[in-house]
Amino acid sequence: MEIFGKIADLKRKGETFALATVVSRQAPVSSHLGDRALVFEDGRFEGYIGGSCSREIVRKQALEVLRLGRPRLVKITPEAAARVVLEHADEVVIPMTCSSEGAVDVYIEPIVSKASLLIVGGSQIALATAQIAAQMNYSVTLACEMPELAGVRLESEIQVLDWRDIEGWLVGQNPTKTRIVIASQGHYDEDSLALIAKQMPNPAYLGLVASRKRGISVLDNLEILGIPKTTFPKLKYPAGLDLGGRGRDEVAISILAEIILLGGGKQIAGDGRQAKEVVQETPSIGQSASALPINPPATNQIVQAVEAAAAELPAIAQPRALGSDFAVDPTSGEVLEIARAVSAEYQGQTYYFSCPNCRARFLKNPDQYLRGKV
Repeated sequence: MEIFGKIADLKRKGETFALATVVSRQAPVSSHLGDRALVFEDGRFEGYIGGSCSREIVRKQALEVLRLGRPRLVKITPEAAARVVLEHADEVVIPMTCSSEGAVDVYIEPIVSKASLLIVGGSQIALATAQIAAQMNYSVTLACEMPELAGVRLESEIQVLDWRDIEGWLVGQNPTKTRIVIASQGHYDEDSLALIAKQMPNPAYLGLVASRKRGISVLDNLEILGIPKTTFPKLKYPAGLDLGGRGRDEVAISILAEIILLGGGKQIAGDGRQAKEVVQETPSIGQSASALPINPPATNQIVQAVEAAAAELPAIAQPRALGSDFAVDPTSGEVLEIARAVSAEYQGQTYYFSCPNCRARFLKNPDQYLRGKV
């Protein structure tokens, strides 16, 4: 396959790789101007940029480029024997060890494809997570009930589909580049996980926005449907790091921080609370991992980066102009179809809820949910 066609195909598949191009040469060398090669994250090398000496130098430098996420010009020359290679420089000079004494300059650029993030649900947590992730290096898809988006303004980059179409969407995705967050908050958790089980039960990340108790209940319900609990070895519930926040945006930030940590080679302990370094196999569901804690400053840096992305967003608009058949649950901000909701009276006004538990929480402390609302 012609190299530019190969690059286009790799981008469609969500692959990350480095493109090395010969931009200058001094004979005698075997490479020519414009020769190109692809170097992958696992060190695989496709293409031609010169003989074995240049090839191994370019491979090593390309992996460094991928690690840093910055392009660099690599000058391979016999005149550089006394030069120091700067690991973080945009330009490095490396001695040519081959006897030919030729020279070649290779420009290496990282091509980091956006990871796919599928968020299932139309809850306020789902919307906040989608909005923040769209400001980061993610290709975001929001799968929900269309009425849940009534009056909601989403970032233009966010793809929207009906949650029932998840299975078809997953067909063309790369599991190692796909992150999934289930945030329907009880509306179609089991149904969406059943669809995911058919196509991608083991994505790079799978999180369920639910309490520990609710998460266990979801797995029990799936088992009744014939889907074993072991189907989802990486399922995290509750999704997100335990950062102490309980608000919509805080939960969204904790979820994205967890996704970033896992993407950096970390594992999360079986209780879903504390981030851990990987030192053994992934624990089975409900078991804790025996592992070493992640460096807290590194975690803080990730959280701050996600918070910075969130700060760039305008406030997520509450749904408006819903029509007489819909209402907003004051405990979660979810859009509800009144005919399917439960209700309660408070100070002469009717409020609607997605479930009896939400209604009970509201009636226990209405001011907590109505504070600041007109």
